[in-house]
Amino acid sequence: MILKIELPHVGESVTEAEIGEWLKSAGDSIEKYESIVEIVTDKVSMELPAPAAGVLTKIISEEGETVPMGAIIAEMDTSEISESEPTESFDMPASNRIGTLIQGANVGPTGGEFLDTSMDSATLEVQPNETKGSVSKGNKKRYSPVVVRLASKHGIDLDSIKGTGSGARVTKKDVLAAIESGETSVASVYGVAPGDEVIKPTAVRRMIADRMARSTSEIPHAWSAIEVDVTGLVALRTANKESFEKEHGVSLTYLPIALFAVAGALKSNPYINSSWVDGNIILKSAINVGVAVATDGGLVVPVIKNAEGASIPDLARQLDQMIDRARNGNMTLEDASGSTFTLNNTGALGSIWSGAIINHPQAAILTIEAIIKRPVVVTNKNEDSVEIRSMINLCLSFDHRIIDGAEASRFLQAVKKQLESIDEFCSLED
Repeated sequence: MILKIELPHVGESVTEAEIGEWLKSAGDSIEKYESIVEIVTDKVSMELPAPAAGVLTKIISEEGETVPMGAIIAEMDTSEISESEPTESFDMPASNRIGTLIQGANVGPTGGEFLDTSMDSATLEVQPNETKGSVSKGNKKRYSPVVVRLASKHGIDLDSIKGTGSGARVTKKDVLAAIESGETSVASVYGVAPGDEVIKPTAVRRMIADRMARSTSEIPHAWSAIEVDVTGLVALRTANKESFEKEHGVSLTYLPIALFAVAGALKSNPYINSSWVDGNIILKSAINVGVAVATDGGLVVPVIKNAEGASIPDLARQLDQMIDRARNGNMTLEDASGSTFTLNNTGALGSIWSGAIINHPQAAILTIEAIIKRPVVVTNKNEDSVEIRSMINLCLSFDHRIIDGAEASRFLQAVKKQLESIDEFCSLED
């Protein structure tokens, strides 16, 4: 029997994915549940297992191609019957599949050169001047994104290549063959000097790069920052960290307290918790905060759902569980889905100022910088004095289509007010 293997649906918000790396080649024998291909979405990277034992007979989607969910990416033969027998398609269930969460750089992959899902096999129609071998719309020649990137990098004329793919489509292998045959130009060595190391990005890294580029090209970024005196917060944590851990079974860090303050500020400033979609502003009803977590494999962003209704102990427990799963590679797609705002604790790495890139299509991202002791002028009963205070910077990147400077400042002031008057706004009890 011939099985047609489909790109699995992994969630309503995920409509397409990139073929990262084929772990098997056409003609390879495969055991049931053996991994055959790595697929990468804007949220997770995962390996797709074989639905049955057999032989991988055909690879349809090349490495680097972005294809819509449900597209047929390969075929395999599970028996010795002839090709005239009926075929079946197989969509690997996405439930309970665990992948490696991919967020990076400034906390948020923000979309790549994703293609309209109506395109066949997610191919890209090349416009004039895109590559040396680009063609006009009238010719209707289409190339996958990986083919375009590879040809452009090596100065390959795509018109000169005879495609060996389905419908004479030019594949990555065709371009690589052209490179090996010497059909390159000066562009192939541009910027590479003797002794330089050329590193091929992983599928995850390529996805991050594409999404960062999309965010900066589509979202008009603006920035605002504010100083916060957290001397009282530092004293509160120092006085309560031992009793808090004993009572709630989790360490008291600054992160759940900051998250509590941010969630409250988002509730009173709804435009910060929104998105720009098709010319409309969508105010999100839920406050789901993505929190950046550093791991050995890179930066990941688990999502704390309905953060505005949680206590500090509850937030601390959720964060502890999420961070543990993230650092052990056990995060699920559900853990990474649905964020409406992103919080990045860059201060944990010593940063004092950031200009983060927004996690598309969100409206804003907030970075909390390092706590630094420094002399500050303090006014008390109209008298000024200089004291050593614990200070942090809050840095907000926001979508200027949705948010003006005044709105951004009101949000930052709301977070500041809660952090500076922590005893008035929150409790360390459930």
